[in-house]
Amino acid sequence: MTAIYVSDPIHPDVLTNLTELGEVHLGYGPQAVRYDDIRDHVDAVMLRTETFTAEMISGSPRLKIIARHGVGSDNVDIPAATEHGVWVTVTPGQNSQAVAEHVFALTLALARKVVPAATATRGGAWSTVKAGLVGSELHGKTLGLYGLGSIGTRVARIAAGFGMTIIVTDPYLTAAQVAQAGGRKVELDELLTTADIISLHIPLTPATRHVINAEAINKMRPGTLLINTARGGLINEQALIDALRSGHLGGAGVDVLAAENIDMKDPLPHNQLPLDEVDTLIVTPHVAGQTNESLRNVGAAALTCIRQALAGHTPNHALNTIPEPSVA
Repeated sequence: MTAIYVSDPIHPDVLTNLTELGEVHLGYGPQAVRYDDIRDHVDAVMLRTETFTAEMISGSPRLKIIARHGVGSDNVDIPAATEHGVWVTVTPGQNSQAVAEHVFALTLALARKVVPAATATRGGAWSTVKAGLVGSELHGKTLGLYGLGSIGTRVARIAAGFGMTIIVTDPYLTAAQVAQAGGRKVELDELLTTADIISLHIPLTPATRHVINAEAINKMRPGTLLINTARGGLINEQALIDALRSGHLGGAGVDVLAAENIDMKDPLPHNQLPLDEVDTLIVTPHVAGQTNESLRNVGAAALTCIRQALAGHTPNHALNTIPEPSVA
């Protein structure tokens, strides 16, 4: 019988559809199993946050596909998968709206001081705290988007509704393409020095690691809000904290942590951000893409990839190439 391993919770509709393909083993919940205990007979993996190593892949003789439930692939050893004839796929665009909306959840929470206002009210304060809770409007502000892919494009669309000016740094797009999305193409230095709010929408690569460092932050205008729903390693977190403590940055909203590269499932013990000490910092646990709608869409797309691979076809959005088996 076909065996499928699901590393983390997925939409119940998708889980029901997976059971039609074969036996489903869950890596979470009260009946959770360890992958190492079943890897000798697993045919497909639907993967969210668990790290999939070369050792896990090499020890899975029947494995045909690792279908990422999302777009990031830094938790999969793709060269090892390719070496062992295992497809690695992603589901681009399926959670773009959810992430784009979370950008504004974080932005509005910072701009309107929602967290300190709610905390003060829960503590019994009302009129005594109002004077210190004067926020800022998004209307008329300049939003700098570093990256204009599927998510960045949706962020630009929402920003236009707020009446914001949109500037974009993206080396892969022409000025005309950026203009079509409602923005103006600029170099990174101009984005850093001009924007009131900066939102990151680029992948984490050796070239982009710590691209937002002390030097970049110092170029930002005093009071700038920095939003990161992409990857934690894009920001030098010590430089971020220094800028928040000094008041140079007006606030930061991050949904991702650098420590996720160490432990995708539980990065907090490895995290260096003083989460309880800086009230202009909002951190959410990598939930920007997690809505009821997006979980259904992402899961359905990953399920399609699994169906294709199990049927012997090249799956959608494969990150690697598996050679055709040789004919004797």
